[in-house]
Amino acid sequence: MEKVKYGLIGFGGIAENRIAKEGFACDTGRFEALENAVLVGATDVNPARKSAAEALGLKWYESSEAMIADPELDAIYVATNNATHAKLAIAALKAGKHVITEKPMATSIADARKMVETAKKMKLSLSVDHMMVNNIYNIKARKVVSSGKLGDINDACFHMEFAFGYDPAEAASWRCSNIKEMGGPIGDVASHCFYVAEYIFNSTVEWVAAAYLPKLMDIKAEDGAYIKFGMKNGIVASAKVAFSELRGGLAGTLTNLGYEIYGNQAVLRGYGTMFQLSGYEDEPIKMRLEMDNGKTQKKLAPGKVQNIYQALITKHAKSVLSGRPLNAVDGLRNLELCDAAHKSARKGGCKISIVK
Repeated sequence: MEKVKYGLIGFGGIAENRIAKEGFACDTGRFEALENAVLVGATDVNPARKSAAEALGLKWYESSEAMIADPELDAIYVATNNATHAKLAIAALKAGKHVITEKPMATSIADARKMVETAKKMKLSLSVDHMMVNNIYNIKARKVVSSGKLGDINDACFHMEFAFGYDPAEAASWRCSNIKEMGGPIGDVASHCFYVAEYIFNSTVEWVAAAYLPKLMDIKAEDGAYIKFGMKNGIVASAKVAFSELRGGLAGTLTNLGYEIYGNQAVLRGYGTMFQLSGYEDEPIKMRLEMDNGKTQKKLAPGKVQNIYQALITKHAKSVLSGRPLNAVDGLRNLELCDAAHKSARKGGCKISIVK
């Protein structure tokens, strides 16, 4: 089968371990090669990352410009700091390259719209890394919700709360030190809560109301936020996101990343289902999905594990090979929700409509 050839701009820890080793199956000891995609090379503003890329057999590019100009490549994966996503993605699209970008796709709605418009004009596939919809536990949750087994759903809570920024190096990182990056808890993880909620409920968010958590951390970004949001199907849910919560240790932190979905017949709870993990046995925690009717708690078996990053990449590659490009409108919507949450929090928690 023909394979789409990708270059990876940005080679930090997530890019190396999640995108390259897992997503593109560069860790050949764990994964078989993808059928329709291959990672050819990488680049990073930090030249010290060259050895890590070459250790995976990747070609090292001295700059993003050199990578984008390489006629060997069909597509670019942008995994840099948030503020550079739009510039790099648009440059790649204008050079005739298909693009996957990390979320949020941009730090302004205007830039995100320009990305969508450029991809449409160039007839290229543009995708945003909303990888958690590929988690088999979240896929199972969507099926349970649609089955009606929970009864009438009138509430849900999605939460991604952990500690990041207490360490001086973390506090100095772009996520914590520059609010223009939209890298605080709202841009970094409420974004996940929004698209996972829309996926599980098969509906779109129509309004958002938010409040920032008390400011106790010595970081420029918000410590966290409590967000209420209403969906087109009538469900009102919440998202709790924070960089300020210690949560004990690794197990407490990771299992806390999940959700509760409340019906009048039962509650569905996901543990560890909203993170970078896919559900493999060798991962640091064991995810679980439980249905609780008040008397019995039943663990639900989701089925065969699929790597959440590989599913994202193979879908994008398929769109390239089939000539049916993705349009990233989901990424634009997601950014609009994050922007609305910040606006609401700055205005005292007022409800902001997202309906067009």
